[in-house]
Amino acid sequence: MLTRLRIENFKPWQDTGDLRLAPLTVIFGPNSSGKSSLGHFLLALKQTVLSPDRRNALRLGDRYSLIDLGTFQDCLYGHDIEKTLKFSLRWKLPGVMEVLDVDSAHSYRGDELSLDAQLIADSRGQPQTSAFSYRLLMDGRSALEVVHRRNGGKGELRCSPLRLKHASGRKWPLDPPEKFYLFTARTLSRYQNANFLVEFSLAVENLLENFFYLGPLRKHPQRVYAWAGDTPPDVGQDGEYTIAALLAATAAKRMLNRAPRKRRAHFDRFIAEWLAEMGLIHSFKVVPLAAGRKEYEVLIQVHAGSPEVKLTDVGFGISQVLPPLVQAFYAPPRSVIWMEQPEIHLHPSVQANLADVFISAVKANENGKPRDVQLIVESHSEYFLTRLQRRIAEGEHISLDDVAVYFVQHGADGARIEPLQLNEEGEISNWPEHFFGDEFGEIAARTRAAMRRRQEAAR
Repeated sequence: MLTRLRIENFKPWQDTGDLRLAPLTVIFGPNSSGKSSLGHFLLALKQTVLSPDRRNALRLGDRYSLIDLGTFQDCLYGHDIEKTLKFSLRWKLPGVMEVLDVDSAHSYRGDELSLDAQLIADSRGQPQTSAFSYRLLMDGRSALEVVHRRNGGKGELRCSPLRLKHASGRKWPLDPPEKFYLFTARTLSRYQNANFLVEFSLAVENLLENFFYLGPLRKHPQRVYAWAGDTPPDVGQDGEYTIAALLAATAAKRMLNRAPRKRRAHFDRFIAEWLAEMGLIHSFKVVPLAAGRKEYEVLIQVHAGSPEVKLTDVGFGISQVLPPLVQAFYAPPRSVIWMEQPEIHLHPSVQANLADVFISAVKANENGKPRDVQLIVESHSEYFLTRLQRRIAEGEHISLDDVAVYFVQHGADGARIEPLQLNEEGEISNWPEHFFGDEFGEIAARTRAAMRRRQEAAR
């Protein structure tokens, strides 16, 4: 789970500042304020990790990629090619990592890892890593730090307090960094005790390979869905693999419960129960068209006693809420999921219920073990926020420590993000101006219009 994030000189962001990320993090803000670019940046890091090109510091992408960021100059704040793109990630590890110093028998242990990187433009205007550093932290305090820098066409490597020991006969020059986080095999083989650096790189890859993104516009429902038994990694950025994911999870006999000590259910039944509880349907099922076929249809019963109809023949909102609902519980344990406007096309009461779904998603167990999934949600829904505030105040469903809420707005110096201060009663003490529009202004304008019309009618 990501615990901290900072990005400098990326798109509209001169500096996000050091952001605390909670299991359920919600980001509000007007259109074109810069919210989405934060998720897009993490998506670019993921596609860089997945890329076979180890010399590409940041894969900017194309129309076939997870995200297309344009040119490196497009990515830089103010399109200033002289600026340095900086970012910092900090995340919880699945367990305690231990680095042993063989000479002293001392070990350096940590339950968190951080990565700081700096990228500049090379002579061709392409991104190039000038430096990156790792810190292994235990209880928030640094236990071990490694810094890798580019110095011309070579590299520099420093580790503290552990000292790296040269291997006999291997004092060749260091290579510069690869990608934004990698040490070359030649660099690692130069030392006797640098194997732990591989574990650092693998931790980055594990984090970003389990980062999933769901966009704001989902695919239209279909009358028939094909599934040949494959297991998609996620529901897709547009939700195009939602039904395949649901069928795969059900076939794998995945069992979930909403929180510890809650009743367990098979994946398809679990999703159907949430749809019913959200007030969208009475029943939901995915069935093959015929025995032995790989074509499936989604059948919905809107009300008890009403006939079953296909997904295409009911309100659009059901097909739009299915991808975020399935993704929240389908993603592997310890995943980070970024969602844009999961409430789109939903009635206000369902938008509020969606907050309960996401609270459950970060608290759910699978096969008797905590899933530890993190949700980062971009939203415009005041109903979602109101329900979240209520659940914090009730103190039964989610704690204040498990929630972070931010408001983004664009100013003369670029995008700015402000943490909203919630207390244990769910109250926000620093409401930004016009957070959900100027409600008082609308009421006042309506009253003035009504008075004017009455005056005109009285003449």
